[in-house]
Amino acid sequence: MLLTFLATSPTTWSERLSFEIERGLLRYDRWQSLLNGLGVTLQVALGAVLLGVTIGLLLALMRISKFKILKAISATYLSIIRGTPVTLQLLIWWFVVFVPTGLSQLWVAIIAFGVNSGAYVCEIFRGGILAVDKGQTEAGRSLGLSGGKTLGYIVLPQALKNALPSLGNEFIMLIKETSIVGFIGMVDLTRAANMINSRTFAPFVPLISAGILYWGIITILTWLLGSLERRLRKSDNR
Repeated sequence: MLLTFLATSPTTWSERLSFEIERGLLRYDRWQSLLNGLGVTLQVALGAVLLGVTIGLLLALMRISKFKILKAISATYLSIIRGTPVTLQLLIWWFVVFVPTGLSQLWVAIIAFGVNSGAYVCEIFRGGILAVDKGQTEAGRSLGLSGGKTLGYIVLPQALKNALPSLGNEFIMLIKETSIVGFIGMVDLTRAANMINSRTFAPFVPLISAGILYWGIITILTWLLGSLERRLRKSDNR
């Protein structure tokens, strides 16, 4: 695309680029479409990660439970969700499950991605819980805490700290996975860029701009997560 853009340039490449930026972003305030699409992307990703963390924690507790029925339910959930494409799941939620209810596209997308993310967050939490030394549980019980309080006050806080890097990566992956919400008619960042392309027949500027926005948001999130991890490590060393 870049080579075609430069090769077909009738004038200097800088003049051509200025023209394409004016046509693809500035004319008719098309840049606002990209920002609105970015807002939709962040709303879906944030809602989905909150739902995914809730579902994932519940599933992780079921996975480590002593009750076989809970383990079986959790294992079945993971098998189905992890064994089918997220695009197909999104379409099923929209066209099959919620089409009679009139639920908005935003909420359907949040539910679809949250349910999908929960299967992966489950394994993240389970790994974090199993990484906590068993002596921590024994210490809590020896202090007279019940099993639930030991889990809530001692094990889970340490498990969350262990799982934080992986949870951050899951949030980053969700932001990129939301680029498929156009399948149910939502105008996210990716679809907004493609819509500009369909009107101008010039893909370079809108698509590259969308890529820069994705990269910028993910870079900021990566820095924030790294900063949080460093603070947590410092608190451990005190």
